[in-house]
Formats: sequence, C-alpha cells, structure tokens
Amino acid sequence: MKRLEFYLASSLMIILTGCDAQQNKLTVDVFETSANGNKLKRITEFPAASEAVSIQLLPGNKFQTITGFGGSFTEASAYLLNKLSKKNRDLILDAYFGTRGARYSLTRTHINSCDFSLGNYSYAPVKGDKELEHFSIDEDRDDIIPMIRDAMTHSEDGFKIIASPWTAPPWMKDNNEWRGGKLLPEYYDCWALFFSKYINEYKKEGIDIWGLTVENEPLGNGSNWESMLYSPEEMVDFVKNHLGPKLKADGQHVKVLAYDQNRGEELERWAKVIYKDEPSSQYFDGFAVHWYASTFDWFPESLNFTHNMAPGKHLIQSEACVDAEVPHWLDDKWYWSEEATDWGWDWAPADQKKLHPKYVPVYRYARDIIGCLNSWVDGWVDWNMVLDRQGGPNWFKNWCVAPVIVDPEKDEVYFTPLYYILAHFSKYIRPGAVRIGFENTDPSLMLTAALNPDGSIAVVILNMNSELKNINLSLGNRTVKLQISAQAIQTIVVLQ
Repeated sequence: MKRLEFYLASSLMIILTGCDAQQNKLTVDVFETSANGNKLKRITEFPAASEAVSIQLLPGNKFQTITGFGGSFTEASAYLLNKLSKKNRDLILDAYFGTRGARYSLTRTHINSCDFSLGNYSYAPVKGDKELEHFSIDEDRDDIIPMIRDAMTHSEDGFKIIASPWTAPPWMKDNNEWRGGKLLPEYYDCWALFFSKYINEYKKEGIDIWGLTVENEPLGNGSNWESMLYSPEEMVDFVKNHLGPKLKADGQHVKVLAYDQNRGEELERWAKVIYKDEPSSQYFDGFAVHWYASTFDWFPESLNFTHNMAPGKHLIQSEACVDAEVPHWLDDKWYWSEEATDWGWDWAPADQKKLHPKYVPVYRYARDIIGCLNSWVDGWVDWNMVLDRQGGPNWFKNWCVAPVIVDPEKDEVYFTPLYYILAHFSKYIRPGAVRIGFENTDPSLMLTAALNPDGSIAVVILNMNSELKNINLSLGNRTVKLQISAQAIQTIVVLQ
C-alpha cells in the first residue's frame, strides 16, 4: 500500500539569512510539492544565485478574511470509508482533518441524494406530507453522519459545514421527477420547513450546519442526475418570502448562499438580481460558485463584479473536481502531465471549446485556488474526499477524480498529488486569515499571501516553468533568499 507521504512532525523553525545584519534576518518555514517527487517536503537548503525573482510582501494592503478550505462529505466517500479497515479509515480522516494533516476547515455535504450517492433518496419520502411528519435523516446514519462525527474527533480546531440540496422530493415539483423541473409554489413553505428540520435533526446528532446553499446548480445539469431549476428571481422570491423568514422564526443562525453554479456571465446576471436592493438581498449572506465553466479561466471579472456589489458578503467556491475522468491509480506522473480533460473537451459548444483544453490536474487546482483568492473568494471547497478506482460510486456513472483514491477490496489507499496541493492552502492559511498584497517581478509565477491570526504569513507560490526559480522574498527591510523547483508549488510560512 502506498503510504501517506507528507510532513507529520511538528514544524521546526529554521532561520534563513538574506542579509548579514542580524536585524535583517527573515524567519521562514518552506514546504514544497513538485513533479520531481516532493510532497509537502520541508526545504532547508537554497543554493546561492546571482539572479532572482523579487517578491515583496505588503501586509498593510488587506483584502478579504478567509473562511476556510476543505472537501465534501458525500455518501460515496462515506460508503467507501466504511469498507476500509479502521486503520486506513483513520489514516484518511487524520490526513484531512488532523493537526499533522491538511487541517480542513470548511466542508460541504448534500441534502437528500446527489449523483455521488448510491441511489435516489429524500428525507421526506411521503407524498403530500406538507407538515413533514415523516421527515427522517435515517438515510445518512450509516455513512455520512458517522464520517462527519469521526472527522470531528480528528479535528482540533473544528470545521464549518455547508449543506446543499440537489433537489426537493419529486412530489414537491412540477414534473414529479428527481431530475429537472421546478418547485411548485404551493410547496415553498414546506420546502423552507424542510431546511429547518434538516438543521435541527443534524444538531441532535451533534453536528452544526454553518451554511446552506439554496440549490446546487439551479441552472440545471442537463437533467442527468438530481436537479431542480430556479431563475434568480424565483430564488429571491423563495428566500425572501419563505426560507429566510422561516429560518429566522426558528432561530436558525445559518448562512444562506445564493446561486451555487459556475462563474462567468451567469454569475454576474444572478448577482445583479440577488443584490439589487436590500429587500432582495437581506437574507443572503453571499454567493457560492463552481469552476466547471472552464479548465483554465477562473473568471476574475465575474468574481470581482460580484464582490463589488456586496463587499461584506461571502464568495465561496463550493465545488470543484477533475471531472469526466477515471482516476489514475498509483501514477503521480499523470497528475503532473497535460493529459486530463473535462466534460467540455467532448461536449462544449464550438465557441466554448477554447475554455476546455487538455490540462495538468495539479496546475488546475493550484491556479484556480490562487486565482480565486486573488479575486475575493474567501473559501474554497473540493468535491468528494474519497473515491474508488473507477471514480465512484456514482449511480449515474458520472466518474470523477478525488484527492484520495481507495481500493476497498484490497484495503489500499492512494494519496494523489491533488491531496498535497490542497494541503498547501488548508494547512497553512487558517480561518480568520486576511489576504494581503504583494509585488512580484516575475509574472510567470502565480502567488497569493495571507496574514494568519497567529501573526504568521503564508505565501503560496506556483511555478509552472520547466526550470527552477530563485526568489528574494522581502517583508519590510528583511529579506530571505529561496528557491522553488521546476513544476512545483511551495508554501512559505513567514514567522514574524
């Protein structure tokens, strides 16, 4: 079995000197993941170089406060964990949530079933049960609830949970189907009650729900799996007149996030409606977005536009994955190669093909997270935490890749390079951190930086070049000489 290869020991402070004067020493810890085999490896030696990229940190330039980073509790992931030995189950959960692991701080789960379930189900299966007298979360008791509870035992700092429905029960919809259709107005109050009951039932299990999205992908998914359609005006109506007042009346202190679909022009169109005035926006705490509109473009214009319409509200990336791919098993090289494709490679309209070229999976994650953070996104959540070698289970056979792949029959675990990329952010940029400014003389390097609550500064740098880069990192009048490998991501923790 391929074992987890990341730095487990307590972080050891090292001092790297860029100037002779004692007062100009900058104290840093450096961790690198690279195509040459480093996996969150602590780097301590940096050869002298005459030419270097200059990066100046500007902690006085402050932007958004970070909510967190993490992945999703799906029935598929929870089901697979149940099939592993306790040793490997604990290994995975500690790798995601433990102090020595990625320290996930923001997560997501689904309300009712989704495509990454074993089949279709609802917590309200009885047709016409408007008072939800038969409401039950029993479907989650064998898998999702135990997974969340076990994750809580591994997490020292705790984590937030966003819950999202893919669809209301079919009997509440105009087409009486799991896929597509709209919520019938006569069931608006019933559906609002459904959310409140869900929060209460999970609370009885010792699990607090931090946020809700009103609907996963309200523009639809081609009616391929569970879905329910809203226009932005319909979502405002439902939240303004039904969900918001119901949650308030029941004392539910939970964030409500709008939209929950792809960035781009549609996001701007929804922001104009949701945030048009106080009556429309009063119950919304922000927007949730996905990344599937393009492989490479994180649509900074639409993110900045949405932020500028409501600067004090959340902008959270709630779902992302390498889709339309069967995972490559024990093959790190593939995750660093330009071989992956997404749904759009085959199916995107001709005028959108340019948005869906082949890509390097590691770069897709790192570029997107950095780009999102630099465009006001305050939380970034991956999709399934665990999938099998087929990229499921998924009742629709919508195979995807997860950072951790398992073979339940052989009780084997593979931590793909994607796991380490996510950890570069989640482990070192903590909730409550504030993104800060910087100056960078080499545009081929992507980076972001954040000031943590403990006073440390986490700088994440992505080098997609085929050659290493020397770096002079400065904070005020203090400088340190560093080096990042070719095809690598590096987190530099500046200890002030």
